[in-house]
Amino acid sequence: MTREQILDVIREHLADELELDPQTIGETTRFREDLEADSLDLYTLVQELEDSYGVKISDEEAAGILTVGQAVEFVLASGISTANSTEGPSGD
Repeated sequence: MTREQILDVIREHLADELELDPQTIGETTRFREDLEADSLDLYTLVQELEDSYGVKISDEEAAGILTVGQAVEFVLASGISTANSTEGPSGD
């Protein structure tokens, strides 16, 4: 997957979870300050990333992810490729 595809998946998830317009969410958007996401919102995002991309995010790592861009970077750094997921989350 490309950076933009990962960003789109995260953006859509957040928009759905927080009932926002996905176009208002960018890479510099901060979860707590800009989106007013609480701990449960962030937990569901972490679960979504783990389920969608097969990455494991520790509590310490999750605490260090403060922006949407950092979440995208984490997924990319985890080594996912187009072979792992060409169509994003399955929605199952």
